Amino acid sequence: MSDKVVLAFSGGLDTSVSIKWIKEKYGLDVVTCTVDVGQQEDLSGIGKKAKEIGAVNHYQLDAKEEFVQRFVFPSVKANSLYEGSYPLSTALARPLLAEKLVQIAEKEGAVAVAHGCTGKGNDQVRFDVTIKAMNPDLKIIAPVREWNMNREDEIKYAQKNNIPIKVNKSVFSTDQNLWGRSIESGPLEDPFTEPPDEAFEWCVPAKNAPDKAEYLEIEFERGVPVSVDGSSTSPVEMIQYVNQKAGMNGYGVVDHMEDRLVGIKSREVYECPAALTFIGAHKDLEKLVLTRHELTFKSKVEEEWSWLVYSGLWMEPSRLALDAFIETTQQRVSGTVRLKFYKGGMRVVGRKSPESLYQHKLSTYDRTSTFDQNAAIGFIELWGLPSRVANEKLSQEAASKGTPIPVVTTPGKKP
Repeated sequence: MSDKVVLAFSGGLDTSVSIKWIKEKYGLDVVTCTVDVGQQEDLSGIGKKAKEIGAVNHYQLDAKEEFVQRFVFPSVKANSLYEGSYPLSTALARPLLAEKLVQIAEKEGAVAVAHGCTGKGNDQVRFDVTIKAMNPDLKIIAPVREWNMNREDEIKYAQKNNIPIKVNKSVFSTDQNLWGRSIESGPLEDPFTEPPDEAFEWCVPAKNAPDKAEYLEIEFERGVPVSVDGSSTSPVEMIQYVNQKAGMNGYGVVDHMEDRLVGIKSREVYECPAALTFIGAHKDLEKLVLTRHELTFKSKVEEEWSWLVYSGLWMEPSRLALDAFIETTQQRVSGTVRLKFYKGGMRVVGRKSPESLYQHKLSTYDRTSTFDQNAAIGFIELWGLPSRVANEKLSQEAASKGTPIPVVTTPGKKP
């Protein structure tokens, strides 16, 4: 009886040929695993295909709810946007998939796990680091990284070995889950080329969006969205609803230059209507209920949190430490945010919270204001004191040397 390997199986070209290739090169029986994180594929057909190719067993796991509760909601609390743009849709799912691979490998008594990642992307790191953190004794096999075949070579290999494949005629390479859809290859490899409309499936072109503005309200409790437009459906259904509503209004496209972990600067295009909507609403609500000092420090924590997740360090203890700080701030992040969508744009147009730090009697400009404007004089005196003392010192030094007092001027103009 051969030893086993558990392969993360998507049913695509790479993982389909991997079943046969692993058996040939390593002599291992292949157990396949498909984890549903909302990729909207025919999962029953994927399992049948795996066994037709030669898998000795197949696992099909529905992890959508777990994905949202354990990975997506913490990312909302962290306002996670890698390099200020990417809401980590693919990055968040990889540690969950790696975790399931390890669990099944241990259940099956397998000696190895395998995935279809290439050697130039970020996902290989996310899988490998998580797997080794959970079970360092498992061998990791990455056929695409090892065999160095291109797409044409893989197709020939599949045809030679009677492996059923569906050749994708699209020029785009995509990956998707509940939290977003990534789009690569084809014309997108030119950073100056505008993504064609056919690249997108979730977000309609802004020109085709409704001519009338649409509104949406999200209610949060302790940093977690609990209802949308007054309906308290399941977390998965909430995300699906917002994906649909924001996307049909043309909102949710990310097109930016991204610094990959492996050192490559890459043009990345994503569709993340729900992710950007929830994060935008959550971030605005925080500004209503948290102090300036909390917001300032949390922004630094958010940047580090996003970097750790993007770079495959979900299991890193420092991520857990950052979570502890973030969780403390979220105890007061409850309330409702009102959003307006129109022709590809989204903006917050209202927010309210029982934890609000906004006080009308302090902020108003009418005569009912309780703010003592005379107190501002002393505040300004103390606030500007360091600058005044420093400039007095500069003036004294300049006078003692007989040099002109430094003057800040507009570039290109004489003082």
